[in-house]
Amino acid sequence: MTATLTAPAPVKKKGGRPRQNREAILLFLPALLPVLILSVYPLIRGIALGFTDARAGLHVETNFVGFDNFGKLLQNHLFWDSFRIGVIWTLSVTVLQFVAALGLALLLNTNLKFRGVARTLALIPWAMPPVVVAIMWRLLLHPTNGPVNELLQKLHLTDHPINFLGDFGTALPAVIVVGIWVGMPMTTITLLAGLQGIDRTLYEAAAVDGASTWSQFWNITLPQLRTVIVAITSLDMIWNFNSFGLVYVLTAGGPGGKTMLPMLFAYNEAFRYGRFGMAAAMGDVMVVIIIAFLFFYLRNRLRSEA
Repeated sequence: MTATLTAPAPVKKKGGRPRQNREAILLFLPALLPVLILSVYPLIRGIALGFTDARAGLHVETNFVGFDNFGKLLQNHLFWDSFRIGVIWTLSVTVLQFVAALGLALLLNTNLKFRGVARTLALIPWAMPPVVVAIMWRLLLHPTNGPVNELLQKLHLTDHPINFLGDFGTALPAVIVVGIWVGMPMTTITLLAGLQGIDRTLYEAAAVDGASTWSQFWNITLPQLRTVIVAITSLDMIWNFNSFGLVYVLTAGGPGGKTMLPMLFAYNEAFRYGRFGMAAAMGDVMVVIIIAFLFFYLRNRLRSEA
């Protein structure tokens, strides 16, 4: 008669799961605390500040005023003018930046000679601080000493220097061009990563069926990149709408407010005129509007994918 051996039943440790949870929380805290202290708390504090009459100065009493700041904003046409300029800036930079970045990504995805060097050079604008980029472009676009004006006159495209950043008609387009140049590398790299993730057999099968290059781009490349496009354009819209440093150094909102983006307007309200409560209310309005815009944009894009 043979005895059958059975494996001992596993011993359940009491309190195992809560202990693991506590350890996970302890490991997570070093990363969570800086986010809470440096991002979440300032955000909540800034939103709350919009409902007060906070002003600059020592020993200045701050009172809760409810929606008074928002009521004043509805009648502040200068703020809504800056918001209109911000929308033009955001949409122009985002769309043109995406088109240029897509073309560059397609080029860098081919068997280009010195492709590695080209990809590295494409990252240079992104690697430079915005203040340095703005100073560089101010020198390039200088009306008397800038190489851009010198080149245009040598090519006989103009017979007089153009004050790109100082004229009413050219200031905003010039700033938009600089914004496209600055933000294009990140969009390019993101789209390039998406292109490299597309299965090459799809193109091979399309080529066998006689599909043209344009047909392959329209029916394979764009649909395969749809998720990447939605993600990067959403991020670009947020980054571009919240632009500050680049435009501040380039024009400081001038001339005559033609490049006064909402963030610049709020900055002046807070640190030039000392009205922190009103500036925070402007920030609250901008946050709500950009969230609503992104909500409808993402919903429509996701519905089109379904």
